[in-house]
Amino acid sequence: MNVFEKEFDFVLSRAKSLKNPARVVVAGADHESFIQAVFEAEAAGFAIPVLVGSEEKIMALLEKFNLKDRRYQLCAVDEGENVVQHAIDVINLGMGDILMRGNTSTRDFLMPILHKGNKLIKNEVLSEVALIKVPYYDKVLALSDVSMIIHPSIEQRKSIIKNIVEVLSHLGVEHPNIAVLSLVEKPSFHMRDTVEAQTIALSHKQEPIADCEVVGPIPWDLIVSKEAARLKNYNCDLCGEFDAVLMPGVMAGNTVMKVLLMSANVNSAGVIAGASIPIAVTSRSSSVEHGFLSLAVCAAMFEYDKTHKE
Repeated sequence: MNVFEKEFDFVLSRAKSLKNPARVVVAGADHESFIQAVFEAEAAGFAIPVLVGSEEKIMALLEKFNLKDRRYQLCAVDEGENVVQHAIDVINLGMGDILMRGNTSTRDFLMPILHKGNKLIKNEVLSEVALIKVPYYDKVLALSDVSMIIHPSIEQRKSIIKNIVEVLSHLGVEHPNIAVLSLVEKPSFHMRDTVEAQTIALSHKQEPIADCEVVGPIPWDLIVSKEAARLKNYNCDLCGEFDAVLMPGVMAGNTVMKVLLMSANVNSAGVIAGASIPIAVTSRSSSVEHGFLSLAVCAAMFEYDKTHKE
């Protein structure tokens, strides 16, 4: 078993428990990392690739990676057509279960998802939950939001907490501990993020946002280290035990995630929470492992929904 498989074993075991593999609709499958990721998921037994995009380019990649004889469906899209909308149409016609971002820009991928006519919005807001495993931390950490809402309001951040809890519950993490990230741990009216973090934490104590614990304001060192908390005399038993980090905005969330991915060699997965279907979020610079793990999270969420509907 690879290192990333061990770190995300609690996700992979749920994904592989699917009685029938989920149909993964790749919006823009004409890119080598996405092709390899979805076929890794197919080999693991929890995905059937539904490849949407340029037939010529997709077939060339299948030939390059010796995948032509594997199990898949191909939905050819003519040049100039909206490949993401085509992929969503495939799902809305009942021909797919999971949507995966392929060779398309972030904006082009998100706009059709946010279009009300496509009926993919389930919760109050959509947000991306990134799952990361850093070497110095025992748990897989959920970070959100890292791509969707640029400057979320306090109410939107409460909704993001709900999305985090929903994703983690689908993965078997009950009553998670959520840290509200700030620059420092003491509220100061000079630092808006600390005041907002305190407001969110106090609001949760008065009326629970979701089935979780919420602590804030709290900086990164105290989130991940009990020793840092001891040295700074910060009295919180949850330091070093947090399951998720609520980000102050996309700039912070996306930067933290990419710094860890590119500089610390961490393994990760990304999903859009709050939608009516599981949506795997990948970047064109993402590794095959990132795409594979993102699909595993989506498959685990799909498995959870199927089990609880039956």
